[in-house]
Amino acid sequence: MSKVRLQVTVSLDGFMAGPDQSLEAPLGVGGERLHTWVMELASWRRTHGLEGGTVTASTAVMDEIQAGVGATVMGRNMFGGGRGPWATDPVWNGWWGEEPPFHHPVFVLTHHPRPPLELIGTTFTFVTDGFDAAMARARGAAGDLDVSIGGGADTIRQALAAGVLDQLDVHVVPVMLGSGERLFGGTADVRLEQDRVVAAPGVTHLRYRVVR
Repeated sequence: MSKVRLQVTVSLDGFMAGPDQSLEAPLGVGGERLHTWVMELASWRRTHGLEGGTVTASTAVMDEIQAGVGATVMGRNMFGGGRGPWATDPVWNGWWGEEPPFHHPVFVLTHHPRPPLELIGTTFTFVTDGFDAAMARARGAAGDLDVSIGGGADTIRQALAAGVLDQLDVHVVPVMLGSGERLFGGTADVRLEQDRVVAAPGVTHLRYRVVR
Protein backbone atom coordinates (compact mmCIF):
# COMPACT_ATOMS: atom_id res chain seq x y z
CA MET A 1 0.00 0.00 0.00
CA SER A 2 1.34 3.45 -0.89
CA LYS A 3 2.33 5.87 1.87
CA VAL A 4 2.73 9.57 2.43
CA ARG A 5 6.15 10.28 3.87
CA LEU A 6 8.37 13.12 4.88
CA GLN A 7 12.12 13.49 5.07
CA VAL A 8 13.67 16.61 6.53
CA THR A 9 16.95 17.76 8.05
CA VAL A 10 16.79 19.68 11.30
CA SER A 11 19.27 21.30 13.68
CA LEU A 12 19.71 19.95 17.19
CA ASP A 13 17.67 22.89 18.49
CA GLY A 14 14.80 22.21 16.10
CA PHE A 15 15.27 24.52 13.10
CA MET A 16 15.15 23.52 9.44
CA ALA A 17 16.52 26.89 8.28
CA GLY A 18 18.45 29.70 9.90
CA PRO A 19 17.31 33.31 10.42
CA ASP A 20 17.02 35.95 7.69
CA GLN A 21 16.07 33.73 4.75
CA SER A 22 16.27 35.51 1.40
CA LEU A 23 16.73 34.85 -2.31
CA GLU A 24 20.47 35.21 -1.74
CA ALA A 25 20.44 32.96 1.37
CA PRO A 26 17.44 30.61 0.99
CA LEU A 27 18.45 28.54 4.02
CA GLY A 28 19.05 31.60 6.20
CA VAL A 29 22.19 32.48 8.12
CA GLY A 30 24.08 29.27 8.87
CA GLY A 31 21.38 27.06 7.37
CA GLU A 32 23.65 25.56 4.73
CA ARG A 33 25.45 23.69 7.54
CA LEU A 34 22.38 21.50 7.95
CA HIS A 35 23.00 19.81 4.62
CA THR A 36 26.77 19.28 4.54
CA TRP A 37 26.35 15.58 5.36
CA VAL A 38 24.13 14.86 2.34
CA MET A 39 26.00 17.06 -0.15
CA GLU A 40 29.14 15.02 0.57
CA LEU A 41 27.48 11.73 -0.42
CA ALA A 42 28.45 10.28 -3.81
CA SER A 43 24.84 9.26 -4.42
CA TRP A 44 23.59 12.83 -3.85
CA ARG A 45 26.29 14.27 -6.05
CA ARG A 46 25.40 11.90 -8.91
CA THR A 47 21.75 13.02 -8.89
CA HIS A 48 22.96 16.61 -9.22
CA GLY A 49 25.40 15.87 -12.06
CA LEU A 50 28.50 16.02 -9.86
CA GLU A 51 31.39 13.61 -9.45
CA GLY A 52 33.15 12.26 -6.37
CA GLY A 53 31.77 12.03 -2.86
CA THR A 54 31.69 9.56 -0.02
CA VAL A 55 29.81 6.38 0.89
CA THR A 56 28.70 6.25 4.54
CA ALA A 57 25.88 4.82 6.62
CA SER A 58 23.78 7.70 5.24
CA THR A 59 24.02 6.29 1.70
CA ALA A 60 21.74 3.31 2.27
CA VAL A 61 19.33 5.48 4.28
CA MET A 62 19.00 8.03 1.48
CA ASP A 63 18.77 5.42 -1.26
CA GLU A 64 15.86 3.80 0.58
CA ILE A 65 14.09 7.09 1.30
CA GLN A 66 14.31 8.27 -2.30
CA ALA A 67 13.11 4.99 -3.82
CA GLY A 68 9.45 4.37 -4.59
CA VAL A 69 8.31 8.01 -4.67
CA GLY A 70 5.84 8.88 -7.41
CA ALA A 71 5.03 12.53 -6.58
CA THR A 72 6.04 15.34 -4.23
CA VAL A 73 4.11 18.16 -2.56
CA MET A 74 6.18 21.19 -1.56
CA GLY A 75 5.67 24.79 -0.53
CA ARG A 76 6.59 27.83 -2.56
CA ASN A 77 9.64 28.62 -0.42
CA MET A 78 11.11 25.19 -1.14
CA PHE A 79 10.54 25.71 -4.85
CA GLY A 80 11.94 29.23 -4.57
CA GLY A 81 11.22 32.69 -5.91
CA GLY A 82 10.22 34.67 -2.84
CA ARG A 83 6.75 35.90 -1.92
CA GLY A 84 4.18 37.70 -4.03
CA PRO A 85 3.51 37.39 -7.77
CA TRP A 86 5.98 35.37 -9.80
CA ALA A 87 8.87 37.25 -11.37
CA THR A 88 8.68 37.47 -15.15
CA ASP A 89 11.94 39.21 -16.01
CA PRO A 90 13.54 36.75 -15.87
CA VAL A 91 10.99 33.96 -15.21
CA TRP A 92 11.84 32.19 -11.96
CA ASN A 93 12.34 28.45 -12.52
CA GLY A 94 13.22 27.46 -8.96
CA TRP A 95 16.34 26.46 -7.10
CA TRP A 96 16.62 23.12 -8.89
CA GLY A 97 18.32 23.82 -12.23
CA GLU A 98 17.35 22.49 -15.65
CA GLU A 99 17.33 18.85 -14.47
CA PRO A 100 15.82 18.72 -10.95
CA PRO A 101 16.58 15.59 -8.89
CA PHE A 102 12.93 14.55 -8.45
CA HIS A 103 12.15 12.85 -11.79
CA HIS A 104 8.45 12.69 -10.96
CA PRO A 105 5.58 15.22 -10.77
CA VAL A 106 5.95 17.96 -8.13
CA PHE A 107 2.98 20.00 -6.86
CA VAL A 108 3.88 23.42 -5.46
CA LEU A 109 1.57 25.21 -3.00
CA THR A 110 1.22 28.89 -3.85
CA HIS A 111 -1.27 31.77 -3.78
CA HIS A 112 -0.16 32.96 -7.21
CA PRO A 113 -1.08 30.97 -10.32
CA ARG A 114 1.32 30.17 -13.12
CA PRO A 115 1.44 27.54 -15.89
CA PRO A 116 3.13 24.19 -15.22
CA LEU A 117 6.90 24.26 -15.55
CA GLU A 118 8.36 21.34 -17.52
CA LEU A 119 12.05 20.70 -16.96
CA ILE A 120 14.17 17.64 -17.71
CA GLY A 121 12.43 14.69 -16.04
CA THR A 122 10.28 16.80 -13.70
CA THR A 123 7.12 18.88 -14.14
CA PHE A 124 6.22 21.43 -11.45
CA THR A 125 2.48 22.11 -11.19
CA PHE A 126 1.43 25.16 -9.16
CA VAL A 127 -1.63 24.59 -6.96
CA THR A 128 -3.56 27.61 -5.66
CA ASP A 129 -6.52 25.88 -3.97
CA GLY A 130 -4.80 24.55 -0.88
CA PHE A 131 -3.00 21.58 0.61
CA ASP A 132 -5.85 19.07 0.26
CA ALA A 133 -6.13 19.77 -3.45
CA ALA A 134 -2.37 19.39 -3.92
CA MET A 135 -2.41 16.08 -2.01
CA ALA A 136 -5.28 14.74 -4.13
CA ARG A 137 -3.41 15.58 -7.33
CA ALA A 138 -0.18 14.07 -5.98
CA ARG A 139 -1.91 10.83 -5.01
CA GLY A 140 -3.43 10.61 -8.46
CA ALA A 141 -0.08 11.20 -10.12
CA ALA A 142 1.80 8.77 -7.86
CA GLY A 143 -0.54 5.83 -8.44
CA ASP A 144 0.78 2.87 -6.44
CA LEU A 145 3.96 4.73 -5.46
CA ASP A 146 4.45 6.92 -2.38
CA VAL A 147 3.90 10.67 -2.04
CA SER A 148 6.71 12.71 -0.50
CA ILE A 149 6.06 15.89 1.49
CA GLY A 150 8.75 18.51 0.94
CA GLY A 151 9.34 21.70 2.89
CA GLY A 152 9.01 24.27 4.09
CA ALA A 153 7.86 23.98 7.65
CA ASP A 154 4.38 25.33 6.93
CA THR A 155 3.74 22.61 4.33
CA ILE A 156 4.94 19.97 6.78
CA ARG A 157 2.65 21.32 9.50
CA GLN A 158 -0.28 21.28 7.07
CA ALA A 159 0.42 17.63 6.27
CA LEU A 160 0.49 16.77 9.97
CA ALA A 161 -2.72 18.70 10.64
CA ALA A 162 -4.44 16.98 7.72
CA GLY A 163 -3.56 13.57 9.14
CA VAL A 164 -2.10 12.27 5.88
CA LEU A 165 1.47 11.50 6.96
CA ASP A 166 2.40 7.85 7.51
CA GLN A 167 6.17 8.10 7.99
CA LEU A 168 8.65 10.76 9.11
CA ASP A 169 12.38 10.51 8.41
CA VAL A 170 14.10 13.23 10.43
CA HIS A 171 17.83 13.82 9.97
CA VAL A 172 19.23 15.52 13.07
CA VAL A 173 22.48 17.44 12.61
CA PRO A 174 24.73 18.50 15.54
CA VAL A 175 24.32 22.20 14.71
CA MET A 176 22.70 24.87 16.92
CA LEU A 177 21.15 27.70 14.89
CA GLY A 178 19.52 29.55 17.78
CA SER A 179 16.66 30.92 15.67
CA GLY A 180 15.14 30.61 12.23
CA GLU A 181 12.37 28.47 10.76
CA ARG A 182 11.28 26.02 13.45
CA LEU A 183 10.13 22.66 12.17
CA PHE A 184 7.40 21.49 14.52
CA GLY A 185 6.18 24.61 16.34
CA GLY A 186 2.40 24.75 16.66
CA THR A 187 1.76 21.35 15.09
CA ALA A 188 -1.24 19.14 15.69
CA ASP A 189 -1.28 16.42 18.38
CA VAL A 190 0.30 13.47 16.55
CA ARG A 191 1.24 10.11 18.06
CA LEU A 192 4.51 8.68 16.78
CA GLU A 193 6.23 5.32 17.13
CA GLN A 194 10.01 5.14 16.67
CA ASP A 195 10.96 2.75 13.90
CA ARG A 196 14.75 3.04 13.69
CA VAL A 197 17.84 5.09 14.49
CA VAL A 198 20.93 5.17 12.25
CA ALA A 199 24.08 7.02 13.32
CA ALA A 200 26.26 8.37 10.51
CA PRO A 201 29.03 10.96 10.13
CA GLY A 202 27.59 14.39 10.90
CA VAL A 203 23.97 13.24 11.24
CA THR A 204 21.60 10.89 13.06
CA HIS A 205 18.72 9.45 11.05
CA LEU A 206 15.46 8.95 12.96
CA ARG A 207 12.41 7.22 11.50
CA TYR A 208 8.93 7.43 13.00
CA ARG A 209 5.62 5.87 12.04
CA VAL A 210 2.44 7.82 12.65
CA VAL A 211 0.12 5.90 15.00
CA ARG A 212 -3.58 6.15 14.15
